[in-house]
Amino acid sequence: MNALAARWAGEIRGNGNSVFSAAGVWPLLAFLADGAEGTAREELAGALGVPAGQAAGAARELLAGMDSMRGLDSALGVWTRRTLELREAWEAGLPAGAHGALTGDAEADGAALDAWAAKRTGGLVERMPVAVTDRTELVLASALALRTRWLRPFQEGVLESLHWPEGNVLSLWRVSAAVDRIGVADTPHGHVTELKVLGDNALDVHLLLGEEHMTPSQVLGAGVDLLARRHPVVPGPRLPLGEVGPGLSVERRRSATPQPPTLQVTTPAFRVTAHHDLLERHELFGLTTARDTLHGHFPGISGTLPLAIGSGGQSAVARFGATGFEAGVVTAFAAVGCGVPRTRWLVTTLRARFDRPFGFLALHRHSRLVLAAGWVADPERLPEDAEDAEDAERF
Repeated sequence: MNALAARWAGEIRGNGNSVFSAAGVWPLLAFLADGAEGTAREELAGALGVPAGQAAGAARELLAGMDSMRGLDSALGVWTRRTLELREAWEAGLPAGAHGALTGDAEADGAALDAWAAKRTGGLVERMPVAVTDRTELVLASALALRTRWLRPFQEGVLESLHWPEGNVLSLWRVSAAVDRIGVADTPHGHVTELKVLGDNALDVHLLLGEEHMTPSQVLGAGVDLLARRHPVVPGPRLPLGEVGPGLSVERRRSATPQPPTLQVTTPAFRVTAHHDLLERHELFGLTTARDTLHGHFPGISGTLPLAIGSGGQSAVARFGATGFEAGVVTAFAAVGCGVPRTRWLVTTLRARFDRPFGFLALHRHSRLVLAAGWVADPERLPEDAEDAEDAERF
């Protein structure tokens, strides 16, 4: 499934915001492959990366695994017209209670499917990404909702960036001793700085900043490859002094007291949304032949009516904020010393700034399963009242 995510990342065009989920598409393709025949079956198996005969079992295993992940809610549903009879073997492979009915009233059916989408995602996605028409015989859908809170929250401020010169970008900032959460990867397209932001339920987000010449697809593809350990990474504790990677520097200063190395991170908050027409990328998803409405391709789903794929879509949204992936008070004392202080110790500080477009992966920490991925070109802005506040902290 991560391989599908990497290929999808390679299809990204342009430099705007984007978010997508291979985890939302993969089980649907698997159940389609289970009921397909001929070339459509072969193409779907190729997109899945598993034989069609094993696809439904793999999808059930995947859904069960995601169901056990804390912070992740997943659901699968299939709706059919009453005149369409599903094959017993195919229907038996679906999750319990997944089968619903289409009434034939397109407006009422559309409203019911929208309500399902909103309920299953906790209101994050309000509409089903495909429309119900008088020709619709079957709808197969999945829903994912993931929420995590950071083990260590960020402080908020205003991000000063040459790339976003408006000066009203909502900044997130924090300092920690966990210098091993950052590293620099050497990839075929250039260096990538990877920051791991850990959630309290093993759902993490990896922020990815590539060299300025790298495209979104190259940066996100590198991020997926890093999960499979395909590229060498120098972790924070082993980085040399100086500008060591995109947006990352290591410096050393003298201190009167011994201190552990620290990691200072500045990144914008973001909220990104996207809608994808999956049939525009039919080759990526193995749906080239399945689109042909002159022939039926899924006799394993129903023997009463030939079926082809008429539409496919995905709507996605992602939010990254101070407390999770959904003040600040500064206190200082000015002290005067008696004499010249002795600066015996060297203190190492790693400074990471995500102050230009970057990518992200939301994943399950233990399985390394990518649940959502995206690109941040236009981050979240401060409300006007906060922007105009004279005491806004700047980072």
